[in-house]
Amino acid sequence: MTNTTLAMASDYFAWAAMVVLALAMVAFSAHLAVTGATRERRVDRERTPVAVGAGAPAPATDDPSVDDVPAGRTPTRRWGVIGLQLTWLATLAVVGATALRGLSVGRAPLGNMYEFTLFTVSFVLVVFSVWSLRKDRLWLGAFVVLPSLVFLGAAKLAWYTEASQLMPALNSIWLVIHVVVATLSVALFTIGAAIGVAYLAKDSSEQGGRELRWLRALPPARSLEQLTYGIHIVAFPLWTFTVIAGAIWAEQAWGRYWGWDPKETWSFVIWAVYAGYLHARATTGWSTRRSTWVALAGFACIIINYTVVNLLMTGLHSYSGVSS
Repeated sequence: MTNTTLAMASDYFAWAAMVVLALAMVAFSAHLAVTGATRERRVDRERTPVAVGAGAPAPATDDPSVDDVPAGRTPTRRWGVIGLQLTWLATLAVVGATALRGLSVGRAPLGNMYEFTLFTVSFVLVVFSVWSLRKDRLWLGAFVVLPSLVFLGAAKLAWYTEASQLMPALNSIWLVIHVVVATLSVALFTIGAAIGVAYLAKDSSEQGGRELRWLRALPPARSLEQLTYGIHIVAFPLWTFTVIAGAIWAEQAWGRYWGWDPKETWSFVIWAVYAGYLHARATTGWSTRRSTWVALAGFACIIINYTVVNLLMTGLHSYSGVSS
C-alpha cells in the first residue's frame, strides 16, 4: 500500500533540494572567483618592487583581504561559507526526500533509477558535508554541487517513477546490501571524478604559465591529484564488493552467479577500468595526468551503465529502468 501523502512530500523535498543546490552553486562559484582574485592581487603585490633605502614605505593597499587579516577570517570565505550552509540544507532535503520515499512504500527506496539517484545524491552530499566539517573544502563545493544538481534534475525530469511496490524479483535482503554499497561507491567515484577534473584544470593552468584567476582558489595540482587517488582507493573496494554481492544475489534469484547480462557486463567493465587506473597510478611509466584520464573514463562508464544500459538495453536487470 502506497502512502500518497508521504510520496508527495518526498517530491516536494526533492524539488526544494534542487533550488537550494542551485543557490549553493552560485555561492561556491562566487567563492572561487573572489578567492582567486584575492590571491592574484596578493601575488602581484609580493612581486611589486620595494623602494631601496632606509625607511622606504611598503606599498599601500585598501584591500582588507590582503593585509593583516588572520588566516581563516578573510572576507573571501564568506561566499564559500554561505554555499556550505546551503549545501547542508540541501543535504537534509535530499535525505528527507529519500526517507519519505521509502516510508511512502514501506520498503528501502532502491527499486528504480529515480530512487537509486536519490540515494546516490544523498551519499554525495553527506560525504562532502561531513568532510567539510573536518577539513576546509570550500574550494570543492562547486565541483560537488554541480553533478549533484545535474543528477537530481535528471532524476526528477527524466527518470521519475511514481511510488509503488517492488516486483517479486527484488524482494531480497541482497537488494539493500548490493544497491546501498553500489550507491555509496558511485557517490565516492563522483567526488573522485570532481576532484580529478579540478586537478587536470589546475595542472594545465600551472604548466601553461598563465593560471586562470578562479583556479588560484584551488590547492596545488599535486595535492588535488593525491586527493583524487585517495578517494578512489576507498571507492574501488566498495565497487568490488558491489560486483560480488550482485553475483551472490544473481545465484539466489536466477540460479547462476554470472551470465554476462548487459548490466553485469558493464559492472565488470567499470571494475576493470578503475583497476586499470589504480595500476597506472602505481606504474612509474605513467604520468599522473594520463592515469587521471583513465579514472575519468571509469566515471564515464558509470554514466553509460546507468543511462544507456538501463534505458536502451534489454536484460534481466531491465527492472532498474524508469518503471518498476
